Amino acid sequence: MDDAERRADFTAYVRAREQALARLAYLLTGDRDAAEDVLQNALAKVYRHWERVRAAELPDAYVRRIMVNESNSRWRGLLRRHESPSSHVLEVIDPPGVVGLDPTASIDLWRHVQGLPTQQRAAVVLRYYEDLTEAQTAEVLGCSVGTVKSHTSRAISALRTRMSEATA
Repeated sequence: MDDAERRADFTAYVRAREQALARLAYLLTGDRDAAEDVLQNALAKVYRHWERVRAAELPDAYVRRIMVNESNSRWRGLLRRHESPSSHVLEVIDPPGVVGLDPTASIDLWRHVQGLPTQQRAAVVLRYYEDLTEAQTAEVLGCSVGTVKSHTSRAISALRTRMSEATA
């Protein structure tokens, strides 16, 4: 595959998946600007390895893993680059809705999800917003299924407590 074909193939993938990838970045970070950074950095890494990613059975799993790693690195302070301001890549993203909850409760829930520790938030986002299995979530997070269950259980417990305190 020559460079022009590679670029066209990558561009087609990004255009087809841009909304889902932008949503995942936002859900992982809880911040539009941070989501843009995570998404841009992840896509730059994906492009460098596009031949391998494209050949993978599940390219989205590879991309998700990079995005989670980028998000985690950001919070750990490992990405200390100074970037010049640029135009926004993402459109404004509303907090995700939850089926069966009125919009106000859904926004409250999302606010509490944003307050979770990074790994718990990633587990909740991947399990319930991205609808991955425990095994798929463990693969993306680079941990065991038991760790995913633990993070998810602690997150749900914290969310229940916070939601009940908010309504009391």
